[in-house]
Amino acid sequence: MTDTASPLQPPAPAGAPPGTLPAERPDYAAFLQQHLASQAFNVVRYELPGESVWLKKAGPAIAAWRYRTLGLLSRLLDVPVLQPVVNPGGQAAIATEVRRLRDLHARGLRVPLVLADAPEGFLMRHLGLPGGDTPSLSDEIEAAARQAPASTLALWQQGFAALQRVHASGTCLSQAFARNMVRCPDGVIGYIDFEDDPLATLPPALCIVKDALCYAHSTALFLDNAGTLEAARADWHAWLAQTEPAVRAALERTVQQMRWVGKLPNQRKLGRDTLRLRAMYGLLRPLP
Repeated sequence: MTDTASPLQPPAPAGAPPGTLPAERPDYAAFLQQHLASQAFNVVRYELPGESVWLKKAGPAIAAWRYRTLGLLSRLLDVPVLQPVVNPGGQAAIATEVRRLRDLHARGLRVPLVLADAPEGFLMRHLGLPGGDTPSLSDEIEAAARQAPASTLALWQQGFAALQRVHASGTCLSQAFARNMVRCPDGVIGYIDFEDDPLATLPPALCIVKDALCYAHSTALFLDNAGTLEAARADWHAWLAQTEPAVRAALERTVQQMRWVGKLPNQRKLGRDTLRLRAMYGLLRPLP
């Protein structure tokens, strides 16, 4: 089955920015079937006349037992938001991602446009310009923290606002890390990687909390390194003050459970993961 949108017309807001597209519509379904059997890797980029596309094929199934440790930790710490969202892998993950991409597209959010799909994989359009790279927001913020610290906060704010647009549309992301966001050539934030569906497992309020925590965890250390953590903290709490009570209560409870992290020393020998948690707590901790 192929998407009904024609590449001869400018893409909808959720698709890639307008670019040079082929004069005739390619047979995306035939291209998908032709390459599914021969493609060696799960995700491969192809250059077609006037556009870049990605073919993603089903990988191996993921055993459910891999999620038991995180589930046990969630119960022991009494932090429901840590409850894992199971990604079954295989064809089920492909079906979930195609469904979620089309749903997000219909909500007016910038995601890769699904061009064709089958049980074993699907074809989607690149969010950037044909032949060009589109770095993740995480890469951009990290580079800014090293080279132009003053611009770090603006990038972080743009990603945080994009996350709020998703929630305002009535849905959530899957893993809302900054690595799964990109700034498209026209400056709009796009979203990628939807192999799981938190709304199938968690209440909507906890899905929002999980998204917010993922974004905070993936960006706080860069903000700290750039000296903009406190400014971002003010933005975080401004959002927290106006969000719905269930979201606010769950986040406040999670931060309360993380108080011990704030007592860890700021030493590189503790490892990057520990520094990420420490910076995350610095971003989320209550205002005086």
